[in-house]
Parts: sequence; structure tokens; C-alpha cells
Amino acid sequence: QVQLVESGGGLAQAGDSLRLSCAASGRTFSSYAMGWFRQALGKERDTVAAISRTGGNTYYADSVKGRFTVSRDNAKNTVYLQMNSLKPEDTAVYYCAAAPRYSGYFSRASDYNYWGQGTQVTVSS
Repeated sequence: QVQLVESGGGLAQAGDSLRLSCAASGRTFSSYAMGWFRQALGKERDTVAAISRTGGNTYYADSVKGRFTVSRDNAKNTVYLQMNSLKPEDTAVYYCAAAPRYSGYFSRASDYNYWGQGTQVTVSS
């Protein structure tokens, strides 16, 4: 069982940067692949990024490639999403998710077992 708590969301202007954090409970964080997802109002939940349990493999949606960076610190049981060059279309509730996986990552929301409560990111033009 893993409990996830996101933080770091807020208001930003276009071009700004924000860093989201997702703190996980439990002693087996390093056993989990992690993902970041977002859901804009009235839209489906989309994959933003994913990272393998060691951090050696990452995935990014085309819409954020080159602007967002996912990373993790297993010693701190935390996964991060550094968001640069923010755009109004990045406005959404951002969720982190976890799933046990020995190698690689999952890029689909349906593959994840545990979810945080979400943090709102609002980007104004």
C-alpha cells in the first residue's frame, strides 16, 4: 500500500516554472514506477510523464517534451515534476500515481494502482 501526496501547484504566468512534488509513504517506494497525469476541466485525464523505479527510464507526452522533467529521489520517497515554460494549456489538476514494476514504466493511467489527491496548476496568459 502506498499513499501519495502532491504539492507545489499554484498560480503561474505563461513562461514561468513550477516544481511539483509527490511524497510517498511506505518503505518500498523504490519498487514502484511513478507517473504524472493531468486533468483539465471537462477533459479526460492525460499522461504527462512517467519514470521507472530507478529513474533510469522516463517517458513524456509530446505536449510537454522539452519543457517538463520528471525525476525521483528514492531516499526521500519523492518524485518530482519540473515544469518550465508553462503555457495556459498546462492548466489542470496534476496527479501522481504509483504502480509496482521491476523495470520500465507505465504510460497509461489504467496501469497505475495508487493515486494522490491532485494539485491544481493554473497558468495565465
